[in-house]
Amino acid sequence: MFVSGVIEDQQLNNFVVLLKEKYGDRTLPIWIGENEAVAIAIALEGIKPQRPLTHDLMKLVLDSFNARIEKVIVADLKNDTYFAKIYVERDGDVFALDARPSDSIALAMRAKSPIWVDDDIMAKSGEVMQGDSNIEQLRRKLRDTKPEGFGDFELK
Repeated sequence: MFVSGVIEDQQLNNFVVLLKEKYGDRTLPIWIGENEAVAIAIALEGIKPQRPLTHDLMKLVLDSFNARIEKVIVADLKNDTYFAKIYVERDGDVFALDARPSDSIALAMRAKSPIWVDDDIMAKSGEVMQGDSNIEQLRRKLRDTKPEGFGDFELK
């Protein structure tokens, strides 16, 4: 997966990160907060802030302990909420940390680590999106969907 973009619906101040399959047609939209959207957008654009932001700082801490992000996985979906795991490797030991998908994605982008989505989640929530018209359809859907219902919508 890779981050194909962050969408903002300016009317309702909602944000969605779009995870796209590298070798497929499906995209997974994940509802995120404004701060996380900014953190992901900064990494997506390759912007280097003068001082480290939270995700930059986390990467610096991991680097200082000779640890690395092996991968992140959007691993579960419960009650319309996505759950992720960050896999950190140090000296051959791998630790799985529970995290929000948005933080996991922002950290993975900074560490240039792979982003994965569980196959069942993609089968259930992945959308085939082509062209700008589908992005605009998604923006319209966002305006009419409350955050707790985000996992249930269907793009038509």
